[in-house]
Amino acid sequence: MNKYKVIIVDDDDVALENLTFELSKDVRFSLEKTARNGKQAKKVITKVQPDLLFLDVEMPDMTGMELLKDIRNDVSWNMRVVFYTAYDKYMIQAIRESAFDYLLKPFGEQELKDILARFVKQAEAGQRTTLPVGMPLYSAQTFIVFTPTNDMRALRPAEVGFFRYCSDRKQWEVMLNNQPPLALRRGMTAEQITQHSPCFVQIHQSFIINIDYLMIIKDGKCILYPPFENATELLVSKKYKKELQDKYCL
Repeated sequence: MNKYKVIIVDDDDVALENLTFELSKDVRFSLEKTARNGKQAKKVITKVQPDLLFLDVEMPDMTGMELLKDIRNDVSWNMRVVFYTAYDKYMIQAIRESAFDYLLKPFGEQELKDILARFVKQAEAGQRTTLPVGMPLYSAQTFIVFTPTNDMRALRPAEVGFFRYCSDRKQWEVMLNNQPPLALRRGMTAEQITQHSPCFVQIHQSFIINIDYLMIIKDGKCILYPPFENATELLVSKKYKKELQDKYCL
């Protein structure tokens, strides 16, 4: 069995030891190297080319975000990044920086198990999340939305079928798998929503769909794959239909 190569970058001895110990319990992963600062991390990441990088946000010489930006043009292999930190104030920025996930210190054993299980599932499916060169770093997995009560909600694109604009309330809501519609904070624009993921595509002034669920466009409406097959209101306007045709060669 091929093992997935792991690197941990952290200057906190206790946190480093804890994560090293928990990773040792999973035979699918091999901890190749550790680093205590950004300078060391650059060298070992380039040399080892890890499959999974656990990256501290605050290091003595730079932040984890700065490190990712520095190595972006050098990462040509498929590397997933888990930000590993004691400070949840960095969560939104971590998501924007294409984090595969976010592990908050001290973590629970099940939290790490869930991250590793999801990593293996996607790695075996061949899904790529390399850092794109010269492009914004999309969060291929998790992104943050704000509710009208200013709560932060973490979502993954696979949970989202489509977004619908409610003109009476003047706000967007997101339709999720087997969950009630989730209202988004007023002021959220269609452009902001589509920037969260390349799979979010606007089809109408009032609708944005997850293109991964699109089955067919019939009689001017989008029909989605389950579990969103019962959505009947997804009209495609002429303006956005032309954009769909040009972009996806429909």
